[in-house]
Amino acid sequence: MQMPLTAPAASREPLSQHSRFFQRLERRYGADLALLPPGVPDHATLGQACDALLARGHDLGAALRILRQLVLQRLIRLDCDQGAPLSDITLPMTALAELALDRACRQARAELDARHGAPRGPQGQPVQLWVIGMGKLGARELNVSSDIDLIYVYEHDGDTAGLEGGRGRLSNHEYFARAVKAIYALVGDTTEHGFVFRVDLALRPHGNSGPAALSLSALEDYLQVHGREWERFAWLKSRVVAPLDCIATANVQALRGVVLPFVFRRYLDYSVFDALRTLHHQIRDHAAKRSAGRPERANDVKLSRGGIREIEFTVQLLQVVRGGQYPELRRRPTLEALARLAHAGLMPAQTAEQLASAYIFLRRVEHRIQYLDDQQTHVLPTRDEDLAWIAHSMGLDCCDFLRELDAHRELVAQEFDTLLGGTQHQRCNNGCGKARSAETPAPDLEALLEQLPPALRERVAEWRGNARVQGLRDEARTRLLRIVQRTSSWLAEGRVGEDAAVRLVGWLEPLLRRESYLALLLERPLVHERLLHLLGAAKWPARYMLQHPGVIDELASDALLSERFVALDFEHELALRLAALKSTGEDDDENLLDLLRRAHHAETFRTLARDVEGRLTVEQVADDLSALADSVLRVTAEWCWSRLKNRHREAPQFAIIGYGKLGGKELGYGSDLDIVFVFDDDHDLAPEVYAAFVRKLINWLSAKTGEGDLFEIDTQLRPNGNSGLLVTSFQAYADYQQQRGSNTAWTWEHQAMTRARFVLGSEQLRARFDAVRQAVISAPRDAAALRSEITAMRQRMRAANPVPAGQFEVKHSPGGMLDVEFAVQYLVLAHSGAHPELRDNKGNIALLQRAEAAGLLPAGVGHAAADAYRTLRQVQHRARLNEEPTRVPPETLAAEQGAVLALWRAVFG
Repeated sequence: MQMPLTAPAASREPLSQHSRFFQRLERRYGADLALLPPGVPDHATLGQACDALLARGHDLGAALRILRQLVLQRLIRLDCDQGAPLSDITLPMTALAELALDRACRQARAELDARHGAPRGPQGQPVQLWVIGMGKLGARELNVSSDIDLIYVYEHDGDTAGLEGGRGRLSNHEYFARAVKAIYALVGDTTEHGFVFRVDLALRPHGNSGPAALSLSALEDYLQVHGREWERFAWLKSRVVAPLDCIATANVQALRGVVLPFVFRRYLDYSVFDALRTLHHQIRDHAAKRSAGRPERANDVKLSRGGIREIEFTVQLLQVVRGGQYPELRRRPTLEALARLAHAGLMPAQTAEQLASAYIFLRRVEHRIQYLDDQQTHVLPTRDEDLAWIAHSMGLDCCDFLRELDAHRELVAQEFDTLLGGTQHQRCNNGCGKARSAETPAPDLEALLEQLPPALRERVAEWRGNARVQGLRDEARTRLLRIVQRTSSWLAEGRVGEDAAVRLVGWLEPLLRRESYLALLLERPLVHERLLHLLGAAKWPARYMLQHPGVIDELASDALLSERFVALDFEHELALRLAALKSTGEDDDENLLDLLRRAHHAETFRTLARDVEGRLTVEQVADDLSALADSVLRVTAEWCWSRLKNRHREAPQFAIIGYGKLGGKELGYGSDLDIVFVFDDDHDLAPEVYAAFVRKLINWLSAKTGEGDLFEIDTQLRPNGNSGLLVTSFQAYADYQQQRGSNTAWTWEHQAMTRARFVLGSEQLRARFDAVRQAVISAPRDAAALRSEITAMRQRMRAANPVPAGQFEVKHSPGGMLDVEFAVQYLVLAHSGAHPELRDNKGNIALLQRAEAAGLLPAGVGHAAADAYRTLRQVQHRARLNEEPTRVPPETLAAEQGAVLALWRAVFG
């Protein structure tokens, strides 16, 4: 078919004039067009126009229908003649639906109340009716000829009040069924002015066979017992759209409490992939049947391959899978959700931008198709002049338009097929794999055992009598066997080791009840492969992932191994999640505790994966884990203070001082935090307020929830140890450390001060702490007495941690890590008064090098001890990762032990 390359001659007129529907509107409603105020319609201007139509004598139904015609005329002109952005079309259509449903709902209820009295709940309270918009209405994305998908829910069962003498009393169920009919008559019936919106109730529980309106309790029962996976995608965009005076009330929170747990599961949920595949196949089959013998119907910009629906499904699938753990992904509008998915790393930014461009392009084409004749269609027209007009109205000639349309649709189709496991794509950014049809059918257990190598076969054979395996649903058991089958195949190819394969079996067994993890591994081969690599590298990661299995989804990120922890990004993401929980009223303590734990575990796991893969040094691991702890402390303190009932100021005058590994930025996996809490506040209630704050803070950090805990908190280094106050005024802390008064710090507390660090608090307090620390560690001391006290302390610790003869323990043995740490502490306390370069808390390695440069150590001794300390830390770190003893034959680390003993002799004689 030859397509004209330019628009028809009539294009010299405004482009809107080519729309036959636009022409009809101007002919019939020309006298009313001025009733709609200029500009993009919104709630206010729509309300004014509706009131003006009512004032002219129209009843509500007629006024709403005429208002629709005025809005469409305005939108066609804005879109085609002025190039309005997509939101200037979809938001006014959504506002029109909200206005129409609000007015219709209020009128219907007023009429019913007059005949039957108002509906009442169990305690005689008023009962709200919620008109729930689904799909594009819920997401504020209505197109210009869209129907509206509605579900009607009322708050409580009961009866109406009736009239005097009990006349006209109805059950609430019957009352609201009549209300639905009245609303439909006002909005959906076709009259001489057409309709306001076509209304579709097919998404309600039990579909077209279900009641037109149902109670909240009935909805909850349905979703819990009968709710299907595809309905989760429908409810994802649900929103109460009318009546307007109900939307902001606390009552609506009860509805959110029913819907949110149904849509978003607590754990990562990859079981929805199969549900979406089935739904999509049904839609494609339906589209194919519609176009059978009618090839022109195959060019559907919504339902055909690469159409609008596939963009929506791509976005909704990732939202449903991750939205339970990441509430910031719970955005109804498609474009907003795309941006959030990219920000969360679930989709490359470039892909999100391309899909957004495709979505906008296809939606604009969809609108132009509907402008032609106000038909609810998404199929490109077959008339040459209509197609040329669509192209021209988008600033293109016909050939360029078709090329751009094909390019967008091909991109969308490829991304969608990749996400769902299309046959043309073996892997995608999120680790998706091959289509089901391309997989080898899963054998039964006995047949599978015959295929496995000996060690793996022996381990999997134990499943014959495993009650958990035998109790799995058929679908889950098939997934499990497919995972083992794929593992065996990779083992044969040399891609993974046998230890990793055997450890995978042990890792899977305790998680069999959480079938979504089986779905995750099956859907994402990349995750499966990386998991095996991690399990094969060390034993401790397997234990960590058993405690926090949800973290394995982090393995799908391409950035996992190439990036480092960034505190600002971590804290920004937590702020987004908190805002998302607040928006739905879910920001209770329990949810926030779990949110903090999930975020911390995910970041710890990322560091662990980079560590095991050899992407980080031991020092970098410690730096990242310490920075993560600092961030968690900052966020937790901020959240706790904001929720403290007796707080007396917006920002606390408070600080956390880190000691030990936290202070020295040497945290390892699972390290506890040595902390001292101080405040600087003259308010009369300050001691009481900060004591309550610190108790709350410690509880938030250490309490075990379903998601585990964050840190064990050790406060023994506070003034007077366990007998002292949990939180101390800064002045009392400074006096204690600087030997002012009768109650002062011991030498071992000054040793600890060499590694102390200001973790959080105001800059003023930071400066005061730094001054106190420098004064303490640089104070004049009797070198001989200090040497005697420190060596005595070291001897006591050695006696408390004996090492068998013929073994070298990297921490406690003579020549081990503790000898380095004690030597450095002595050098700092004895010489930093004369050598300011030793005052900085730069870690043992740097301080040894500085001490040698200052002439406090013989040439080469400091650097050799520093190198030895680094090696000892590496040995300790690797041993703990693999759950092995940190004791080795002395000859293994003889050089390092010798370097440390030389340091000890140089310092202590």
